[in-house]
Amino acid sequence: MLTLLIPLLALPESFLISLWLDRYLRKIGMTVPDAHKKGKPPVARPGGPAIVIAVLTSIGILYLFTRSVDIISFGLCILIAFSVGLIDDLRALSGPVKVGLVVIAAVPLVLLHTYSPVMPFPFSFHIRLSTAYPFLVLVAIPITANAFNMIDVYNGLVSGFTAIATVPLLIDFVFTGQTIPAFLALAFLLANIGFYPLHRNPARLFPGDSGTLAMGAAYGALAIIGHAELVAVVALLPAVLNSFFVISSVGGLVEHRKMKKRPIIVDDDFKLVAARDADAPMTLTRMILADGPLTESQVTLRILCLECFSALLAVLTFALTGVKI
Repeated sequence: MLTLLIPLLALPESFLISLWLDRYLRKIGMTVPDAHKKGKPPVARPGGPAIVIAVLTSIGILYLFTRSVDIISFGLCILIAFSVGLIDDLRALSGPVKVGLVVIAAVPLVLLHTYSPVMPFPFSFHIRLSTAYPFLVLVAIPITANAFNMIDVYNGLVSGFTAIATVPLLIDFVFTGQTIPAFLALAFLLANIGFYPLHRNPARLFPGDSGTLAMGAAYGALAIIGHAELVAVVALLPAVLNSFFVISSVGGLVEHRKMKKRPIIVDDDFKLVAARDADAPMTLTRMILADGPLTESQVTLRILCLECFSALLAVLTFALTGVKI
């Protein structure tokens, strides 16, 4: 019963640290302008430490009770991705360098062998990838980290998106009796919920790359440790598609701040408008705005609704995959 309560600590801890970071970062001048608001008000950044500290504290206490290697693997993955993101927050890294460094976050999963090379597919079909799977792990973590990083463009989006996307994984772990992955997913989910009040519109705190890379790496690690790769892929469809649109349209990994042309512009009414320039990067938001201008909150809500639909599809996918091996 006590171990069941441990992941619950992540919610109040994340919220309280977020409140403190909001005040502290503003005090020392670590703010960035909110580009989609009138007057571009300053927003504190990075808020990633709130989520990471909350998760690591909860799972650290859990480790004292369980001594599970899955917890060590998960914690190291988050910590490494967070460190890369924090360096980028303080001293901007190029896109390829950042992704290359995030590969290191996948190494603990491989070295500690906290994965199963048997992947479940619908209708009880399974495929074994004994030799290739470790290499897939090294690729998967940078992909999920980059996908979360790229979708962090509006107030409340990445934290809300992450919370919704984590629910199918939690359902998977609970119904397959995977206690440790379920506890890890619950702590991760609640840490994002605790961060959301300060991230939602109008945001007081941005996660920064330290937050988004840690979120994406954590999500990928959860899917790998809990053998829920297919469920995770379905749940992340909006983020994966957004990353594909951006990378294919700009011809590689390019930082938001280094894009020569913006996919979205803000009109005089402070609504978001899709860029008319054919050479502007293609994004999920630009496609949503094809029918006309929307407010930032409206765009965020539509993307979160898409994610809710993907999460439902992910739950259905889990129902079709049968019992995990």
